[in-house]
This record gives sequence, C-alpha cells and structure tokens, in this order.
Amino acid sequence: MGPAVVRPASVNGMSSKAEEFGLYIGGKWVTPRGAKRFTTMNPANGETVGSFVAGTAADAAEAVAAAAKAFRGWKETPAPKRGEILLEAARRMKLAKEELGRTVTREMGKVISEGRGDVQESIDFIEYMAGEGRRLFGETVPSELRSKFCLTVRQPKGVVACITPWNFPTAIPNWKIAAALVTGNTVVFKPASGTARCGAEVVKIYEAAGVPPGVLNFVTGSGGVVGNALIDDPRVRTVSFTGGVATGREVYVRGAQGLKMVHLELGGKNPVILMEDADLPLALDGVLFGAFGTSGQRCTATSRLIVHERVYDQFLGMLTARLEKFPVGDPLDPATGMGPVASRDQEQKILEYIELGKKEAKLRYGGHKLTGGAYDRGFFLEPTIFETPHGTRISKEEIFGPVLSVIKVASYDEAVRVANDVEYGLSSSIYTRDVNRAFRAIQDLEAGITYVNAPTIGAEVQLPFGGVKNTGNGGREAGSAAVEEFTEIKTVFVDFSSKLQKAQIDSETAA
Repeated sequence: MGPAVVRPASVNGMSSKAEEFGLYIGGKWVTPRGAKRFTTMNPANGETVGSFVAGTAADAAEAVAAAAKAFRGWKETPAPKRGEILLEAARRMKLAKEELGRTVTREMGKVISEGRGDVQESIDFIEYMAGEGRRLFGETVPSELRSKFCLTVRQPKGVVACITPWNFPTAIPNWKIAAALVTGNTVVFKPASGTARCGAEVVKIYEAAGVPPGVLNFVTGSGGVVGNALIDDPRVRTVSFTGGVATGREVYVRGAQGLKMVHLELGGKNPVILMEDADLPLALDGVLFGAFGTSGQRCTATSRLIVHERVYDQFLGMLTARLEKFPVGDPLDPATGMGPVASRDQEQKILEYIELGKKEAKLRYGGHKLTGGAYDRGFFLEPTIFETPHGTRISKEEIFGPVLSVIKVASYDEAVRVANDVEYGLSSSIYTRDVNRAFRAIQDLEAGITYVNAPTIGAEVQLPFGGVKNTGNGGREAGSAAVEEFTEIKTVFVDFSSKLQKAQIDSETAA
C-alpha cells in the first residue's frame, strides 16, 4: 500500500557548483588555511546545497576566544539596546522569509509550508525575546531589618555554546541564540552538519542586524570534534544542546567535568489519546499532521495513537482512507503532504524499525521505501501505521520518522498508564468532549506539554518548551523561562542604616 497521489522531486536548472561558506569568528567570515570541507544535500533529489568548513578544535577555541573578548562590552550594552538589535534581526528575517523557508525545505526536506513555518517561528521568538530587553525581571522583597533593601538582578553567564539539531534548522538555533544574546551572553553556534547552510543564513541576518564582532560566532563541523571542543573549553560557562538522548548524556557528563550549566532538550515518544467521545474528524486532521508532518521528524511528533476500543476500528478506517490520498513527494510543491526524510542515515534507521515492527506487530499501512523515477534520488518513505500491543519496541522507542504505533485500550485509566509507560515525557494529547476528563489528563499525563483536542505538535514561543524523564534535564526553552537558561541570579542587599546590622542575630533587639 502507499499514497495514491505522489509528486516526485526533480532537479531543474540547479547549478552543480556549491556555494562555499566559511566560519564566522570575531565578526569576519574566514576559511582557515588547508581547511577540509563537507557539503550538504537536498534529501529530495541529491542537489548540493552548500559547501562548509569541517572545523577543528583550534577553530572552536578561536571562536570561544572571540566570544570571551566581546563579552564585557556586550554585557555592558543596555539590555533594551540589545533588544533593538534583535528586532532588527527579526525585521530582516521577515524580508528573507520566503528565500530562507525554501532553503530550509531544500536542505532539510520538510514541505514548503513547514519550511516557512520554521522561519516564522524564528521571527516570532526573536521578537518575543527583544521585549525581554525591557524586562529581565528580578525580585524586590522586604528585609527583616530597618533601612535595608533586598532584591535580585539577572546577569549573563558569559560564553554560551549553542549546539543544535537538523530538524528545525532555523527555529531551534534562534530559540537559543536570541535568548542568550538579549540576556547579555556571547555565543558560539555549532549547527547540525546536515543543515549548515540554514545556520549560516541565520548568522548572516544577525550580522546584518548589527550584532557586534565576537558576540555571535559560527563554527561548522562534527559534534565529536567541534562540539566536544566547545563543551570542554573552560571559558564556555553554559552549553545548550538539543538532540538525541545518547549524545545528550555524553554532553551532560562532559559539561559536568567543568561544573558548567548544561541544558538538554532530547527525545520524545508522544501519545495522542483518543477517547470514545472524541470529535473524530477533528482528531483525524490532528493525527495526520502530528504523525506525518515533517515526516515524523519532530521531537514532539505523534508517534503513538492510543485509541479507545469503542472507536478503534472506525478511526483506523478513517485514517487509512485519508492516507490513500496523502501526497508524498517534492517538498517545494505546495500540494505535497509529506516530503523525504532528512538523510540516508535517517532513512536506514527508520527502515530498520519498520522491519522490526513487521516482526512484532501488525503492519496496517505503508511500510516501504518509495522507489522509481525521481524518488530514487531522494529518501522517500511511505507513511506507516502499525497496530501493536503496548510494550513492543516500536511502541516505546523513539523512531523519529513517519511511523505511527496504534494501541487499543479499554478505558481512560488504561490509556494514561500506556501513555506514561515510556522513558520520555515531552508532549502529549487527549481528544475528548468531557471537560472533567480533559482536566484529569492535564494532571495525569507525565509530560512537559499537554494538548487538549489538538495534536502533540504546535508549541507557541511565548510558553515554555521542554519535558520530563529522559526528554531532558529539567530546564525549559522559549517563553519567559528562556531567560533562566542564560542568566545567573545575583542577590543584592542595600543597607542604608549607617550602622552594622546583623540579620537573624539582631532581629529581636533591633530598635
């Protein structure tokens, strides 16, 4: 089985000469002498998107040195002025939205509406963070002594390493960069190698917006070389990492050696619970988007569908009928529903899970690589559905692809037990018309995010983003919580009594 309507991608009039990009260090684009290079490619057709420097540990150290040198001046720049520079970056990104969105689609493979959405999320968050330049709230509290003020202020941490994944190649970097910059930190940014051009285009926008030299630096290369060098450098005080659990553990351990603040955003195995009273047509739209939007390559993607037995057969019939007309193909075609997966490695990993699923569960739909014609130049898979009991590997392990595990349950309580019985806790969802049950789910589901009558994807930038259990180490990105990742709290006591006062000791006798 497979989609009835497909639009394979093709290469039309594209130059074989890849545009070359250097490193951005201390306000200059540089290519170190003798540098090795790597290229990124369009996963839909094999087109080369850009050529990049394979950075070394020495390059990372040079970028950190530039960031450390620029830190004092940027810290002393008034926060509202830092916010103004961010607003200019957002303005320039709006002007470049269509071109940048197409770059996202060409380099990562998500359909063009989601490529534009990736950029729009960047714009929204940069604008939101610009406003924090006039807030950055502390606290003022009463003292137990006379003629004394007690307050807190926020201060930047210093040099921050931002290490980002390929699935949101502009949005996630901007979540980190904008929050770090507005709070007064300087940044060394290492993008995922597979989407290095998206990262370079983001840096060019900040450069044009007036970010001073050294405040934002950009080093491409492998995580094992550049990433580890950044994490190990004692001048880097905070590491912000988004990626897989296994790599996240390594980052955490390495960072702990230097007593650094390490913020981790890792995996998910996100459930939609579909109760017997759900609005099924609404849920159908949500499950399709949640499971197969971005080809399932979101940390919040709907990878489990937990369905009440009373509507199980009906809903699965609705879902497979829709997939028969679900177009898979050229992600630049606005009519395409799902593009390729991001790389050959991703495709191979997903296909291995599909073969595993065929042994331990019932394949209901899809389950194959799409081949023939222009499909052979890219990494196209069918949207895939397995009917599975809870507890199989495909129902508990993160696949990060267009594979949905459907699990039948007999009650709300069973649905919640199944939903919570995984190592992750990022996003969750319930479809129900029962307001009491909806609020129970908000309380019962072990996740950092819960949606009611909406899919597991669609976070908004003004709210915190993150999860529990192996999804991370407790922090949150976006929203007002974003400033907490990149600031230290300083407690301040101002005594204007003109005499020595001793808190606690003098409190009973003070005049």
